[in-house]
Amino acid sequence: MARTVRQIGDDVVRYTAAGGVVVHDGRVLVLCRSGRSEVRLPKGEVEPGESVQAAALRETREESGYTNLVLSAGLGTQVVEFDYGGRHVVRTEHYFLMTLAGDPDETAHGEEQFEPVWLTWDEALGALTFEVEREWVRRARESFLCLPLAARERD
Repeated sequence: MARTVRQIGDDVVRYTAAGGVVVHDGRVLVLCRSGRSEVRLPKGEVEPGESVQAAALRETREESGYTNLVLSAGLGTQVVEFDYGGRHVVRTEHYFLMTLAGDPDETAHGEEQFEPVWLTWDEALGALTFEVEREWVRRARESFLCLPLAARERD
């Protein structure tokens, strides 16, 4: 399990987050967050005692509303640093390639702040607000093409 301790001090916040690049029928799930004019991938903070895989699935389910997710492959880890709210944030991110078991449920509703949208690989790369998230989509596309055909067709 990943260490999930949130450290706050000296105006620095450190924590671990996990998320997913969800693929279905040649499309990638992105979350439009109109309140901030952002297009993001689903992710969130890993809770104490939770594995990064479990956190990635939980956060993706909560934010998107899609519950029939299958974790297909790890995409890696990266450390992202940025300033927010007067603090320097150091976030260790773990991302996973995910597919849907079955068709997307059009009635699925996630968190109110997000609108789930399915885009082609290239549309997703063009729409995402942050370069670090575009890198996850690039890695996911490479990993997806390496999946066994049965796993790719499942989505």
